[in-house]
Amino acid sequence: MRTATALHLSPLLPRFHNTNPSRFNAKAHLPIPHARLSPLRLGPARSSPDGQGAASAPVAAETKEEEPFSVIMALSTKYNDGIMVIDSPCSRYLLLDSSRNVHSMIKKDSVWTGSYWDEFASLPAIIPQGPIAMLGLGAGTAAHSILKYYPSFHIIGWELDELLINVARAYFDLSKVEEKNEHGGYLSVCIGDALSPDATVEGGFAGIIVDLFADGKILPQLLEEETWAGLAKKLMPNGRIMVNCSGRDNDQYYREHKIAPPKSKRSWTENSAIKALSRALPGEVCWKLVEEPDCENYFALTGPLPDLDAWSMAVPAKLSPKVKLWQQVE
Repeated sequence: MRTATALHLSPLLPRFHNTNPSRFNAKAHLPIPHARLSPLRLGPARSSPDGQGAASAPVAAETKEEEPFSVIMALSTKYNDGIMVIDSPCSRYLLLDSSRNVHSMIKKDSVWTGSYWDEFASLPAIIPQGPIAMLGLGAGTAAHSILKYYPSFHIIGWELDELLINVARAYFDLSKVEEKNEHGGYLSVCIGDALSPDATVEGGFAGIIVDLFADGKILPQLLEEETWAGLAKKLMPNGRIMVNCSGRDNDQYYREHKIAPPKSKRSWTENSAIKALSRALPGEVCWKLVEEPDCENYFALTGPLPDLDAWSMAVPAKLSPKVKLWQQVE
């Protein structure tokens, strides 16, 4: 249920959503800004007895030693036209649906991805102790970082595709965070509709993380005020929602026409999800623009603007300067 960055690849290769000639506008920024092609080292797909798969894979560009990428698993399910696991010596990526978007990734030597998933690990520092809902679990990238630095939290993740969860357990160490740690924290997985009225817990959630995409686009329900009003009712007192809202509304036009978008003031008003959220919860929404060299995403946070200095001191050092970029929607 997500989206990601685009690479210039063969039609046979996975594609990464949201490109234009000057900037990606995406869910995830891969460390492959300008991909080239190399022969694929394809391991047999566990779901395919004949081991067939894509003919080639992207490699990192213009480095002293090229980082090889290989497809190690591929299958199709009822909910995803194609699930593909791409492996490299440093990272592993989960690609989903016909858009071939990267929905999750793990670094093999760190819980930090260097991309937007890291932002979610700042949420536990400003919410009460209590369960965190993760709507759009994917392979559990954000769950790993949260439980690493806030190990007492119980995360409840929703994902529509059960086979995707099986892939995450086999290839992305999801099972490790499903085990209760010494501090009592762990991940529970729920298979089903993340936006269902039944996706709740008694007493409410301390936090709700929303990262819901399909076919490379944010779910249309997230552009409706009613959806946000309903999610807010699932919070306990002083609970908050943090959302990956994707990019600017008109970026699809620029991608399709392969032209660079005009420079703008980069305001929250360029994102329909934040506009819907601010209408549903007037005066109770903050926003920030997550910018990377080839990627930008709008994020939203419900509740009053936190004390940014206190927040920056309460999060891991990696996130400390990033939390100071939040602003109140006005």
